[in-house]
Amino acid sequence: MPQQVTILGAGIVGICTGLSLLERGFAVELIDRDPPASGASHGNAGVVSPWSCVPQSLPGLWRHVPKWLLDPEGPVSIGWRHLPRFLPWAYKFLRAGRAEGLDRIGDAMNALNRPNVDLYRYHLKGTGKDDLIQDSWYVHVYRDPAAADLSQLVWRMREDRGVPVERVDAGPLREIEPALSPDYKAAILIKDQARALDPGAVGKALFEKALGMGARFRRAAVRRIAQQENGGWRIETGDEILTAERLVVAAGAWSMTLLKPLGVSAPLEAERGYHLVIRSPGITVNNSIMDTTGKFVASSMSAGVRCAGTAEFAGLDAPPNYRRARVFETMAKRLFPDIDTSDTVEWMGTRPSMPDSLPCLGAVPGHSNLYAAFGHSHYGFGMAPNTGRVVAGLVAGEPPNIDMTPYALDRFQ
Repeated sequence: MPQQVTILGAGIVGICTGLSLLERGFAVELIDRDPPASGASHGNAGVVSPWSCVPQSLPGLWRHVPKWLLDPEGPVSIGWRHLPRFLPWAYKFLRAGRAEGLDRIGDAMNALNRPNVDLYRYHLKGTGKDDLIQDSWYVHVYRDPAAADLSQLVWRMREDRGVPVERVDAGPLREIEPALSPDYKAAILIKDQARALDPGAVGKALFEKALGMGARFRRAAVRRIAQQENGGWRIETGDEILTAERLVVAAGAWSMTLLKPLGVSAPLEAERGYHLVIRSPGITVNNSIMDTTGKFVASSMSAGVRCAGTAEFAGLDAPPNYRRARVFETMAKRLFPDIDTSDTVEWMGTRPSMPDSLPCLGAVPGHSNLYAAFGHSHYGFGMAPNTGRVVAGLVAGEPPNIDMTPYALDRFQ
C-alpha cells in the first residue's frame, strides 16, 4: 500500500505539491472548499519569472506609503476596521526591508523561483496545454528615462544574481511594444522568462493530470485538524471526520486558521489583489509589462488584456471593493492610448502574505507528519512548482537541495 498524504488546499501550490508526491509513489488526496485552481493564483498577472529575487519590503519604502494611501488609484489601501490587526504585521514587514537582511531574502526567493519555467513545462507535458506557457520578457516601463537606472538597489539585486537585464530608450521600446503610449521614454527588460496565457487554466490542467495519476479530490470546508495518538491526523469538515497519515497545509491565506489552534504562530496576512480583464482590447501586448509608476502589470491572455496588482489589507472576510479593480481602466488607457475598455471583467483574490515575501515551508515544529506550504505573498504562481518539489521531498525524507532555514515557520518568533 502506498503511503497516504492529504493536502489541505487545491490551489496551484497544493496541486504542484500533489504532482510531486504522486511522482514519488504517494497516494494523494486534495481537500478544498472551492473548486481546484480557483484561488489567488487563478487571477494573478501571469508572470513566470525564474529571476524573482526582490522582496516587497525595501529600505525607504515607508516614505511612499502615506502618498499611496491618499491616492484613490494608489497601489495600497487599508480597511480601517482591520488596522489594529494589520499594524503588527506592517511593523514586521518594514523591519524585513532593512538593508542588512535583503541578500538573505533575495537568495531564498531566487532558490525557489529559478527553475519555475522548466518545471511548469515539465508538469504540462502530456496535458495538451503546453502552449499556456509562452516565452516572454518582463518590460518595466518608465515615463522619466532617468528613473530607468540600473544602479538602483532593485536592479543591483537582480544583476548580482545573474538576472539578464537590458535598458532601452524610447525607440527600441516602441519596436518591442508598439501599443505603448509615447509618454513612456525608457524601459528595463528582464529577459529569458515566460508568461501564462491563463494561470487558472494552467492550474486546472495540472489538477487533471494529478487526477489521471491517481489523486483524489474532496470538495469540503475543513474546520479543524487535530493530531491522533498514532501520529496521524483527524480532519473535521462540516459533514464528516476524515483521517490522514500525513498532512500538508497549503490553504493559502486561510492556513493559519487551521494551525493557530495547535499553538502554531506565524504572521500571515490576507493581502487582497484585484485584476481587470479587458476582453476586446483591440491592441496586442507582446510581453508582461510593469508600469513602474502605477505599480501594476498588464499582459495579453486568452481572455484579453489582464491588468493586475494593488495590495488591499482588509482581512479575510471583508467584501470585495471592486473600485480597486475599476481603476485599472483609467490606468490601462494611460499605458495604451488605443485600448478599448468597453468590455471588462473584475476579480478579487486573497494572497497569503508573510512580511519578508518568503513562504513557510517544511515540517511544522512540535507536530509530527504535518507540513507547511503556504505564505507565498505575490509569488505563489511562480514559486509553486519548486515548492511542490521541495515539500514532497521533505515528506519523503529526502535531503533538500536548498537551504530551508529562510522558510522556517517559526522564523519570526
